[in-house]
Amino acid sequence: MRIVVLAGGFRTRLGEETVSKPKPMVEVGGRPILWHILKTYAHYGFGEFVVALGYKGEVIKRYFREYHALSANMTVNLRTGAVDTHAGESEDWTVHLVDTGQDVMTGGRVKRLEKHLEGQPFMLTYGDGVANVDVKKLLAFHKAHGKIATVTAVRPPARFGGLVFDGDRVAEFTEKPQIGEGWINGGYMVFEPAIFRYLAGDASVLEADALEALARDGQLMAYKHGDFWQCMDTVRDLNVLEGLWKSGAPPWRVWG
Repeated sequence: MRIVVLAGGFRTRLGEETVSKPKPMVEVGGRPILWHILKTYAHYGFGEFVVALGYKGEVIKRYFREYHALSANMTVNLRTGAVDTHAGESEDWTVHLVDTGQDVMTGGRVKRLEKHLEGQPFMLTYGDGVANVDVKKLLAFHKAHGKIATVTAVRPPARFGGLVFDGDRVAEFTEKPQIGEGWINGGYMVFEPAIFRYLAGDASVLEADALEALARDGQLMAYKHGDFWQCMDTVRDLNVLEGLWKSGAPPWRVWG
C-alpha cells in the first residue's frame, strides 16, 4: 500500500522558517518533519511513499536525491575527485516525488496522483503533523467497516495554558491541556479508489468537498486516536515539538 503525503501548500505561519523551504522540510531534532512522518509509517512496515509537491518542491527532491550519499560514510580522492561511499544510515523506502502544481488545492493534489496509485487503496496524511498513531490498527479498522474513507480523529492540544478557578483564585494551571471535548481530523487517513469520484479537479478541497460529501453519503468513518498528536502550524508548535524531541522521549518516536 502506498502512503500519500501532502507537501505542496505554501500558506504558513512559520515565518522565516519557510522562506527558503517548504513547511514539511522544517526541522525538528535536525530532521525535516516529513522524515519523522515517513519514519512512523516505516515502523509499521509501510515503505512506499508518494509525496505531492508544490511550493519549493525542488527542496524536497534535492533532499531525497542526496539522502543516501549524505547519510553514508565516504572517501573523497581530492586529486581525482573520485568519491566512494561506505556503509551508513539507510532507509528501505521508495519515495515517488510528484509535482502537483503551485496553486492546487488539497483535493486537486490528490486527484493529480490518481494514476500513481494504480487503482489501489492508499493511506494519506499531511506533511506538517506527527502522532503515535498505530497505522496498522488504523488500516485494520478501515478494512473492517468497508466504507470509502477513514479519518483519524484526534483531540487537539490547547493553544494556551488552562486555568481552573476557585472564585478569583487560580486553583489549577495546566500548561498544555487538551480540549476536554470535541474531535478534529488529524490526518492519517485511508481511502478506497472510489474517493476520486468525489474530486473534481485542481480547485477541489479534500476536506470541504470530498470529506463533507462522503459524510453525507454515509461513507466516512473515524478512527479515534486519544493519544499524542501535534501539528506544526506556528512557531510555538515548532518549539513544542523541538522541546519534546530534546527531552529524549518524544511521544511520536515509535521507531527504535
